[in-house]
Amino acid sequence: MRAFLFPGQGSQQVGMGAALAEASRPAGDVFAEVDEALGQNLFRLMREGPDDELKLTENAQPAIMAHSIAVLRTLGLDLADVANSVAGHSLGEYSALCAAGSFDLATTAKLLKLRGQAMQAAVPVGQGAMCALLGADLPMARRIAEAAAQGEICTVANDNDPSQVVLSGNKGAIDRAVEIAKDMGAKRAVLLPVSAPFHCPLMQPAAEAMRDALSYVIVEPPAVPLYANVTAGAETDPDTIRNQLVDQVTAMVRWRESVANMAKSGVDHFVEIGGKVLGSMVKRIAPDSKVTSVMTIEDVEALAKEIA
Repeated sequence: MRAFLFPGQGSQQVGMGAALAEASRPAGDVFAEVDEALGQNLFRLMREGPDDELKLTENAQPAIMAHSIAVLRTLGLDLADVANSVAGHSLGEYSALCAAGSFDLATTAKLLKLRGQAMQAAVPVGQGAMCALLGADLPMARRIAEAAAQGEICTVANDNDPSQVVLSGNKGAIDRAVEIAKDMGAKRAVLLPVSAPFHCPLMQPAAEAMRDALSYVIVEPPAVPLYANVTAGAETDPDTIRNQLVDQVTAMVRWRESVANMAKSGVDHFVEIGGKVLGSMVKRIAPDSKVTSVMTIEDVEALAKEIA
């Protein structure tokens, strides 16, 4: 069994999609459609930068999604014929739902543009932060977060794999978490170069913005089950998916459990579409599984031969 995975923020880089668009008409069509939907030349920003503008949350989120869908359409196969389930890390959940037919491409791009803007606006720059705890599991990360909070917000944002957990919250609390992490058992703690504290209660204004936006959008049943960030379980009901996308803004990304549950369901081949960031996490969660990352036209051709 096979699952298609879609990366989240941080996988963007200047030049992304340029060679793919030259080699693949379907890929070029994806980038053109996203540009039209957003009323901006996002693909030029993806190709040429500048990097600091591409990194802006409101640009990075639709750009990463567009790249993933361009790779998928270049593959040219019906998703339901080649995958048994899908999952995406944070914004990648929108890419997964677009791939599975729950949202059309233009709607997905607009939702992610709004999501990025709302997340950035929820907390003034400099008031929030995030850090990665390396060599720490979820229980240890929760103990560190509780000790660092001291009346401020400090919670687990991403349970990525058995040895990597991300905390999010007020800057003071995250700074304290970095200071105490090693003494509390973590191998290392690293501040992340992000502009807002994602997946924590400080994002509630962004969750409300997404609740409003999603109330106007038709959500179709996905062609294959989606393993949702907030439950780590398989979902196909459109109303449930809509509500989970709202909850996802403030809730922990349960990536470790999602991958483990897919493996338990029989998935033994994980294919990351449009990135190379999730594969190492998957191998630490399900070491016996096969992992394939697909980004270039050569990657697409190799996968197409394998699964055709």
